[in-house]
Amino acid sequence: MTANATWNIWNFRRPVVEALLADGNRVTVLAPLDDAVRDLEHLGCHVRPLTMGVKGLNPLEDLKLQCRFKRIFREEEPDVVLSYTIKNNVFGAQAARSVGVPFLPNVTGLGTAFLSSKLLQTITEQLYRRSFSTLTTVFLQNKDDRDLFLKRSLVRLDQAQLLPGSGIDLVRFAPAAMLPVDRAPVFLMIARLLRDKGVLEFIDAAKKIKARHPKARFQLLGAAGSENRSAIDHATVDAWVKEGVVEYLGTTKDVRPAIAAASCVLLPSYREGAPRTLIEAAAMARPVISTNVPGCRAVVDHNVSGFLCDVRSAESLAAAIERFLSLSPEAQQAMGQSGRAKMEQKYDQSIVVDAYRDAISRIVRPGKVSVNGYGFPTHLKADQYASAS
Repeated sequence: MTANATWNIWNFRRPVVEALLADGNRVTVLAPLDDAVRDLEHLGCHVRPLTMGVKGLNPLEDLKLQCRFKRIFREEEPDVVLSYTIKNNVFGAQAARSVGVPFLPNVTGLGTAFLSSKLLQTITEQLYRRSFSTLTTVFLQNKDDRDLFLKRSLVRLDQAQLLPGSGIDLVRFAPAAMLPVDRAPVFLMIARLLRDKGVLEFIDAAKKIKARHPKARFQLLGAAGSENRSAIDHATVDAWVKEGVVEYLGTTKDVRPAIAAASCVLLPSYREGAPRTLIEAAAMARPVISTNVPGCRAVVDHNVSGFLCDVRSAESLAAAIERFLSLSPEAQQAMGQSGRAKMEQKYDQSIVVDAYRDAISRIVRPGKVSVNGYGFPTHLKADQYASAS
């Protein structure tokens, strides 16, 4: 399994890792190292470091990355490579093809490449088209991304398969009681602090709401100053905190206490694959507010489990927050319960695990990989998700 950070595998792909290990497979994680290495090794994974730049495209460095993939794939001789994040997907796929290794990518979102210049988007599309041309299966996480990839011939219809993000552990992320009615409302945003996630709009909306509802609280949970061209630095966050606009909660390995202590979870992102934080919040029966963009609108049912607002608009976001504040406690609770019901129907992590088992059984010759301990999987839930979507 390869991604642009070991944290990515630990935080988002753990259900698949655990299922493959339980089936008796050996799982090697290939990614830049971070604090998640020990957790993955404790789980039973072998971890290999991968040197790569995560910001932008650099032809020379990306060619070196592809050569690293080739060398490591030859050394490891994997039966299949499961890949996530754009550079791992495109350069990993090209390397795998050159050494004859089955490759299974997951397009977890289109990221800044599709939010930047037309030239960068064109180059990225060419990379996808060339890298994915011979693959059997390409996982995508929402209908908008799938339709875009089909329209621009980045994948074929027989390749494209929808997944509900990474799925969610509905037991671990159990419904939490709403805050008492006499408590000040708490609006929580969980994300890496990037401009593309809508952090600036969140702050501007917070200022507007606090001017009318001074007791309302706004919280940010996520890493600042990351290696991303749209990253927001710690000094900027500190200034917001000193101004009294927002409470910065830093980072955590367990978001559940923060979600349980919130009235509503917000994500005004510019584009997503399948936004994990919204899925986690909905699973815990929290109303959500997000932007009407690919990925987010797949998770949020407008006026049912939450509200959708205009992208890049603090005014629209503030209006959605005002709408939430105008709801009765009973209506807010019903909104959260609707989100939980949708997660139970479409986002159970077993759907994702079954889809991976099925795809692996189709691209790896029988007998090489243990699938569900005894042969081909039962993948009814995966079929149900595909037809429902």
